[in-house]
Amino acid sequence: MKDSKETKREKEKIHRVRKITPFARLVPYIMENRCGSQNFVYDKINMGKIDKYIQKKQEEGLKNFNLMYVIIAAYVRACSQRPAINRFIRGQKIYSREKVEVSLTIKKEMSIDSSDTVVKVLLDPSSTADEVYAQLNEKIENYRAQQNSSFDNLAKILNFIPGIFLRWTIRFLRFLDYLGLLPKAITRLSPFHASLFITSMGSLGIPPIVHHLYDFGTVPIFCSFGARQREFKVNPDGSVYKNSYVDITYNLDERICDGYYYASAMKYMRSIYKNPEVLDNPPETVVKDIR
Repeated sequence: MKDSKETKREKEKIHRVRKITPFARLVPYIMENRCGSQNFVYDKINMGKIDKYIQKKQEEGLKNFNLMYVIIAAYVRACSQRPAINRFIRGQKIYSREKVEVSLTIKKEMSIDSSDTVVKVLLDPSSTADEVYAQLNEKIENYRAQQNSSFDNLAKILNFIPGIFLRWTIRFLRFLDYLGLLPKAITRLSPFHASLFITSMGSLGIPPIVHHLYDFGTVPIFCSFGARQREFKVNPDGSVYKNSYVDITYNLDERICDGYYYASAMKYMRSIYKNPEVLDNPPETVVKDIR
């Protein structure tokens, strides 16, 4: 049985994190669910360097390249250097991913009657911004060209189950998920089994929401960013300039790593926003998580 579990984990490219402190090992038992373990972080992204970077990418032929791709690429790069943010809790135990899975909500058309769905992309921690764009843009374009996504089709199948039995079906799926026995066919499509869930409120022209985490699945971080804002700031010499920025929120599962580590990862992402050109090349090294 142990061998079969290890084989499954190898296929999923995950591993159990064992070299942690006794307190860190105990925390998932004290805070049993993800919603009861969430911390909220608010930040601002200065758009000065990013606007120039986006313009450069669009001129290179990445016609739909925008802030969302920069944020996802920055997160993927942070996972390559701070791998603990790519962990998750399952069955009260801590696991770490080798790949980065990103889920995002999209609409076919920007109208109130247009349906929305969730797409998911699997990325390597060494991915550049161009590689993130290529994989994610292909997923989005394929969805908009089709009637339904794979996740929509799965949801339709579950909707054929009568309500009272569907409730028990979902409970059974939760139980399998807790044990790590949920079929790969489901976790591959499920947006709730990912490294990061991201949503853009900017396209709606509103501030970012502070979104909850999901107790079903494995997503430890939910990110939301809003519409562009402008403010006037004062230089040290007394002159005034206009600054453009975007508000961004993070909802974090505090059980996967400590606050100091999270802060280090966020500072690393901030450094990328100030110099997004680093995303044009893969990282010199990819740091592996402890085992």
